[in-house]
Parts: sequence; C-alpha cells; structure tokens
Amino acid sequence: MLFADSVFVGVDVAFDHQALTYAALDRELNLLTLASADAGDVVAFLAGQNSVTVAVNAPSQVNHGILKKDAGKQSLTPRRSHGYDMRVAEYELRARGIAVHKTEAKESLCPAWVRAGFALYRKLSRLGFKPYPEFDESHRWLETNSHACFCVLLDRVPLPARTLEGRLQRGLILHERGLRIGDPMIFFEEITRHRLLNGQLPMDLVHKPAQLDVLAAAYTAWLATEKPADVMHVGYEQEGFITLPVNALKEKY
Repeated sequence: MLFADSVFVGVDVAFDHQALTYAALDRELNLLTLASADAGDVVAFLAGQNSVTVAVNAPSQVNHGILKKDAGKQSLTPRRSHGYDMRVAEYELRARGIAVHKTEAKESLCPAWVRAGFALYRKLSRLGFKPYPEFDESHRWLETNSHACFCVLLDRVPLPARTLEGRLQRGLILHERGLRIGDPMIFFEEITRHRLLNGQLPMDLVHKPAQLDVLAAAYTAWLATEKPADVMHVGYEQEGFITLPVNALKEKY
C-alpha cells in the first residue's frame, strides 16, 4: 500500500519473533494502518512509501563496552542492579528508573527478538534507509523504546502494560497527544451491569500491548520529523541512540 504523503511508522519485534506489529500515521496523526505481518511484508510496505520515517522498538546495535571503558570519564556510578554491562543509552534510562532491556556484547548472546530486530535494521539499510537524523533522506530509521516513551510522556512509570488499566492508560496518553485513535474513556461508557455480570467487557475498544507500543513508536517517528526540537537522543552513535518524545529527561521516573 502506497501513501502519497510522508508516513511515520512504528514497528515492534515480538518476543516470539514470529511476526512484526506495525502502525503508520500521516502528518495529521491519522492512523493509516495497524497490523501484524512477517518481516518481509513489513519491509516491503516501508520500501514502497515515497517518504517514511520508521521507529523500531528494538536495539539497533550490540553493547560495544563503551560504558565499561569510559565509566570514569562519563561520571557514571555503577549500581548493584545496573553495573556496566549494557549500552550507555540503557544505563542512562535505568539510572532514571526506566526499566529497559540490557543488550549483550555479541549478537549470538542476544535473545531471539533482539536478533530479529538486528536483522530488520540490516534489511532497511540494504534498501537505502539512513539512520535519523539525516534530514535530507526520504527513507530513515531510528531506534526507540516504547516503554521509555510512555514513561517520559506520562512523567512517571505507567501501570503494567499487560493489565487492562495499563492498556487504557497508554491509550489515553496517546489520545491526548493528538493521535486519531478512539478515546479509551469510551470503554467505561460501554460497561453496563449486564455486561459486567456476564463478563462481556468491550475489549475490542482497548488496544493490545504490542499495538500500543507501535503507536508510541510511530508518534516518536512523527515528532522526530515534524518537531525535531521536541525529541532527544540518549546513548552513543557507535552503540545506537534511543530517541524519545521529549526534549529533556527528569532525574527520576
């Protein structure tokens, strides 16, 4: 499917690495597509766009040991729960209370979903996609972390992603940011005594965790392109930056 204007896409690599979930937004934050497909179909969709920025919810590089080598220079203090065996970007988020996955130093040691993410980045690079922030390119990719996105947008760690309340909370965050998705509060309007007694909750009104993750990633891709002063990057280029939808981080979340 080809869209005439620029599109902004979020992609999530499932933990079972069998399929990718992706969402596409237009410049007005209208939802163009929200679906799951295999990697080949998703890459074909991305390559077929006239102009696209894609945010991938997965690490783009292995841990190069920069944190271990330059810990003193960076004035980073190890914590028992953190240590130095991770990328700088991951340390910076963990130190602020945002729990993100630690990336191993070798691809072969990484879990399957991380390796699937690496494979996706390689496919995009072979097709001519360039890493953000190369503004003169029509096809770009960036790395983000959807959990971190929700943390910084909410100014606190959100409720657990797989709970009903956590899903509603994330949907509300995105709706209030201007995404043209259904208002999550309608869920409560649809609950009646009869439905509740019979366990017939209107779950079709609530996005699944992976869908919410790609919507947050797509929003970050949109913001990075349309309002670049409103995003920031943590980490080192050699290890991969994580792009977030705010221009500054709090000390603690």
